[in-house]
Amino acid sequence: MNQTEIGKFIAKRRKEKQLTQAQLAEKLNITDRAVSKWETGKCMPDSSVMLELCGILGITVNELLSGEEVDMESLEKKADENLIALKRKDENNMTKNVVVSVLFSMLLLTGIMICLICNLAVSGRLTWSPIPVSSIIFAWLVLLPGTLFGKKGIVMSCASLSVFLIPYLFLLSRLVEVKQVFSVGVRIGAVSVLFLWVMVIIFGRVRRKPAALGIAFLTAVPFVLGVNIVLSKMIGEPIFDVWDLLAVSVLLLLSAVSFLCDYAGKKGLIKK
Repeated sequence: MNQTEIGKFIAKRRKEKQLTQAQLAEKLNITDRAVSKWETGKCMPDSSVMLELCGILGITVNELLSGEEVDMESLEKKADENLIALKRKDENNMTKNVVVSVLFSMLLLTGIMICLICNLAVSGRLTWSPIPVSSIIFAWLVLLPGTLFGKKGIVMSCASLSVFLIPYLFLLSRLVEVKQVFSVGVRIGAVSVLFLWVMVIIFGRVRRKPAALGIAFLTAVPFVLGVNIVLSKMIGEPIFDVWDLLAVSVLLLLSAVSFLCDYAGKKGLIKK
């Protein structure tokens, strides 16, 4: 499975269908930059658009993965070759992710050991070290699925955050002996976790990245206000001040720029 050959095949079939990159991108609800990356062999079409792409180009998935038209006699052979190539690619990616995950875990374990050794050397007993150690363990539980499974692990990381956030905040409030850490943290954490799940849904459903970014920035505005309302009720902070106005203004500006980039990309106004 050669990405360069697949890219050339996509370009060839697109031109035979008398479609520009922008027109093909519009049919697939993606950016023409993505089409350009396919045709130059920089990346493969995502599985979520592969069937639709094949339908537009008038080819089978097997032909797409082969990078050429396949006759009936060699169909079964090519299908087997493509399946083996895909399996080998998945195995290579998994091996890389496992190595990264092991290195990531070793790095965090080193941090834990340094905290414990320094604490014992200075104080003769564990005093402050349980605070950073618990935080490091919490970070490991949340981030490990993402490093191990890549994009597929993002949902698992969000699920891990949702599960372990409250126990972590409870433990942290006990360690620092400040009850507000738990009471305030749970409310802000709930808003933050909800925001992350919304982001996962947005970027999972919206194929065009500039449009997804625009929606994300726009969605962040009510969440900023939600956090402010929680803080105002818990610790007496004003609901809206000049810094909040600045933050909302920046989010709205970024949203507008993202939507403009998306529009320009769809119309082919942005040169690649």
